[in-house]
Amino acid sequence: MYVDVELCKGCGFCVEFCPTGALELSDGYNKKGYHPPVVTEDDCLYCEICEVVCPEFSIYCVEDPEAVAAEKAVPTAQAPTGNDR
Repeated sequence: MYVDVELCKGCGFCVEFCPTGALELSDGYNKKGYHPPVVTEDDCLYCEICEVVCPEFSIYCVEDPEAVAAEKAVPTAQAPTGNDR
């Protein structure tokens, strides 16, 4: 499961509706001043309920969160090589 903490507005719907209690709001803040959820991976069933109830679309149910983070990364521009005319 991947949580984009900067999109989260700390509504707590994901925590409230999680059937296994795998989510809880963190003590920390994101850049907007909200408490994003933290995940206990051992309890997560990847049922996607949190993804469905999230009004900000900040949760993605995937078993490899690094893959989602890599997909969201913005590629850097490359300098022209001289053959690009």
